[in-house]
Amino acid sequence: MANNELSKDLDPIESFTMADVVELKLREYIKRKSFKPGDSLPKELELAEALGVSRNVLREALSRLRMLGMVETRKRRGMVLARPDILGTMERVLDPLIIDKDTLQDIFELRLVLEMGLAELLFSRKTEQDIKDLEAIAKKENGADKTFRIKNEIAFHGKLYEITGNDTLKRFQIMLLPIFGYVVTLEDQPTRGKVTHQDLVEILKTGTKEDFRIGMFEHLKPHFDRLTKPSGV
Repeated sequence: MANNELSKDLDPIESFTMADVVELKLREYIKRKSFKPGDSLPKELELAEALGVSRNVLREALSRLRMLGMVETRKRRGMVLARPDILGTMERVLDPLIIDKDTLQDIFELRLVLEMGLAELLFSRKTEQDIKDLEAIAKKENGADKTFRIKNEIAFHGKLYEITGNDTLKRFQIMLLPIFGYVVTLEDQPTRGKVTHQDLVEILKTGTKEDFRIGMFEHLKPHFDRLTKPSGV
């Protein structure tokens, strides 16, 4: 039997270091005790003794939790459970120059899916001023060169995320800007859907949430179509 066939039938044995095991045990302990952000954790010596490991091993495991933003050290309180910065790690590595092509495509697809789901928040939180701001952005598009078009595209979609009022969505959109700009620069010709930004503004003014979902799909359809091609991004 060929090696590649055998690998399908047998799962490789995972090899854990002691720090891996301690990290897992600490995560389980935190969940089991229902710690909340701001709660104090036991001291290092107490944890090391309870786990039966050296303080060096414990510190390596704790350093991983710190890097993830799960624990932090405060004056006079020692270690406490932190409020994790969910997007912090992604912000540090989300750079088109250091991400492979397949991952870039995955992230871009995530952006498309997110924008397909904005309608509910947009229609419940939009204001007259928001609509005016979107109209002003959309009116600048005609005849714009490629560089300006990219900036305008980012401005329009960025405004949509802003209207949602969801801080995590807004922050995530800002993180995606380099990815979005990178993908657009790969186009030989401008990618434009049947529904323009001005059309989307009109739907926000007079249409329904379902109209907007349909309109957004038509607006993004060239991107969706391109993703089905074998060439990828």
